[in-house]
Amino acid sequence: MRVVAAMSGGVDSAVAAGRMLDAGHEVVGVHLALSQSAATLRESARGCCTIEDAGDARRVADVLGIPFYVWDMAARFKRDVMEDFVAEYSAGRTPNPCLRCNEKIKFSALLDKALALGFDAVATGHYAQVVERPDGGRELHRAVDMAKDQSYVLGVLDADQLARAFFPLGDTTKPDIRAEAKERGFYVASKPDSHDICFIADGDTRGWLTSRLGEQPGEIVDAESGEVVGSHQGAYAYTVGQRRGLGLDRSALDGDPRYVVQVDAAANRVLIGTSDLLGVNAIRGDHARWCGPPPEGVVEVGAQVRAHGEEVPAQAWADGDDVEVRLSGRLRGVAPGQSVVLYEGTRVVGSATIASTWLER
Repeated sequence: MRVVAAMSGGVDSAVAAGRMLDAGHEVVGVHLALSQSAATLRESARGCCTIEDAGDARRVADVLGIPFYVWDMAARFKRDVMEDFVAEYSAGRTPNPCLRCNEKIKFSALLDKALALGFDAVATGHYAQVVERPDGGRELHRAVDMAKDQSYVLGVLDADQLARAFFPLGDTTKPDIRAEAKERGFYVASKPDSHDICFIADGDTRGWLTSRLGEQPGEIVDAESGEVVGSHQGAYAYTVGQRRGLGLDRSALDGDPRYVVQVDAAANRVLIGTSDLLGVNAIRGDHARWCGPPPEGVVEVGAQVRAHGEEVPAQAWADGDDVEVRLSGRLRGVAPGQSVVLYEGTRVVGSATIASTWLER
């Protein structure tokens, strides 16, 4: 099989490429240039897609003896990930850019280009497993290393994309991957993982958003009393469940901690309240994506709403392009714009973007 190995310049994608080669595939390494002005050096473990990363990927390809190319997808990344990120926060929602990148870049733009060039599939260094069914279909499952499991951010993949995807690391723990990289002679064996949002290298999401949206002064309001208890410079910089950095006038409050319970983008207001206002047990999601046929009727599932969040028992049912989810208990800080990913055991059933939440008594 002719396979494009997406090589970020990190240890995971390096070992993934090596394993695909060992399995007998014809492998070509491809580094995605996602920044229109790539930095020359990484800032500690933050960020990625630097010139240094491209060089690291090329060195691994040289060790493996495979062809290597850099594909420029900066314009597509800017439109589909960065601009989407800004638009979602501006609308009062909380997006997951890694999930959007997997959907729009790695398993849409990259896979489409690979297929157009005559390749059969794409392999990445994600920690997840693809399991073959007896009928020839493929299922997405959690990785063996639960601490590194990335099935949540792959929950947007549909059956056609899964049929063309390989995740060679899903059966191995991260320490063993680093040991294997060292044995293979990869320079990146001890390279730190990248963290946070790759295009915000300094980790200052609020500052990054402000530089693009400008300051938009507004009020912070107590959700129960309606009293103005503070001010902000842009409602877009807040997310449901946030506690730190609220800058509240404590003289107007009792001693209980306050959290963001709603971001009213239309009114440019941030509503805050006590923790008991954060708990929800009902979710409606749109943009539903299923890893197989949509479920029929009500199904018992596990629901996860954050990349490293807990999975909770739930019931779910498809409603056209939407999905309704009823949780067995309350979850705090569930924000519109996040994704809910549904599991049956270790198998990913599907996902949806959270449109609304509420507490059903």
